[in-house]
Amino acid sequence: MKTQGVRWTADQVLALAPDEASRRAGSKLGTAGPWSGTGSGGDGAVWGLCKGSGSKPYRTVVDTTGPACSCSCPSRKFPCKHALGLLLLWATDTAAVADAVADVPDWASGWLEGRRERTAVRAKGAEGAGPAVTADPEAARRRAERRSARITSGAEELEQRLADLLRGGLASAEQSGYGLWEETAARMVDAQAPGLAGRVRDLGAIPGSGPGWPVRLLEECALTHLLDRAWLSVDRLPGPLAATVRTRVGLTAPAEGPSLRDHWLVIAQYDTGDGKLTTRRIWLHGRDTGRTALLLSFGAVGRAPQLALPVGVVIDASLVPHAGAGALRAELGEQFAAPAPLDAPPRGGTVGDALTAYGLALREDPWLDSWPVTLSDVVPIPTDHGWQLADAAPAADGGAALPLSGPALGRPGLWRLAALSGGGPVTVFGECGHRGFTPLAAWSPDAPGETVPLH
Repeated sequence: MKTQGVRWTADQVLALAPDEASRRAGSKLGTAGPWSGTGSGGDGAVWGLCKGSGSKPYRTVVDTTGPACSCSCPSRKFPCKHALGLLLLWATDTAAVADAVADVPDWASGWLEGRRERTAVRAKGAEGAGPAVTADPEAARRRAERRSARITSGAEELEQRLADLLRGGLASAEQSGYGLWEETAARMVDAQAPGLAGRVRDLGAIPGSGPGWPVRLLEECALTHLLDRAWLSVDRLPGPLAATVRTRVGLTAPAEGPSLRDHWLVIAQYDTGDGKLTTRRIWLHGRDTGRTALLLSFGAVGRAPQLALPVGVVIDASLVPHAGAGALRAELGEQFAAPAPLDAPPRGGTVGDALTAYGLALREDPWLDSWPVTLSDVVPIPTDHGWQLADAAPAADGGAALPLSGPALGRPGLWRLAALSGGGPVTVFGECGHRGFTPLAAWSPDAPGETVPLH
């Protein structure tokens, strides 16, 4: 029997909002005034009727074990403002949304039963069926060979582009401008190698990135050359590294292998966009296995990704990992209970431990920009060159420091981190890479169960 679990906080609810407009609209609906027929069940369900502009109220139901929601409003956002308002009311007003209501309305129970049946079927298929069987394996093989040949042609063309650049000197990159790089990137897209196209666009942006750009351009050219040569020899690489190379050029790695059940701490969630696609990254940490996993979800322009999990909770669930050397990315499988509150942060280490972990990960994936790590007992410190996270232990005892990466410096999250620390040690989760450390979540020793988002 699933249990309702402890109610979320308002911050955890608002973290699910797809954008700032939804966050404001949902907050306005987080009071009892517009709601009627509300209730919550022992299996993670919350439902209610919200008065709108029409004659009929909007029917809103949320499954907090997903989380997933359904609403009769015409909004295409997930979750919509009514679902956010209902969850806020549930989180903050126990009298307005009672627990363990026996009489679930038919419109809510029908959706809940259908959703859980579909979830069970998908989880069974993901965990027990193995790789999907195509209707025509021979046709699939021919398509894969054609795409592989196109990527090979694109990699060879990119190699020639890099050779021409180095032969003419790096200064020519600044003189030719971005147009030539964009043309090369378009040809990589035509070759069905979006990973190579992305690297080419990054190369084109480096000459305008400020002082020291020739060094950065040379470094990125070397990594791109390494990826090209790895693809051209992919059949001779070890299995995990070959899977990583295929992923890096843009081929999708399947979710395969045995599922891994654990109590997963939801420790960070943030979105990035490139003007065409919004990518949502959700970081999980297994309380029992100590494994860190990354869930990815995508949404077209103007639409938020479907998957959303409240930061600062624990979910009893199974994950199915993707192939690849890093083995970070996974797909969310069946959830076995409603989310419960987090009682302690992940176990962390020192700055030296973080650098060692990143170095070991680079050995398996040379194109890795960063690696997820948790730092324990670190202090944010301002310096003449920006902020850094330093081990609380004195330098004589082996203490070290990591610079905070550029995107973190101007964010309000940096000041939340400084305020949380107050000059004392804290635990911080983030991404450690060659550009520094990007903090994503933090915990104070005075409140180890309260996750403070930093993004």
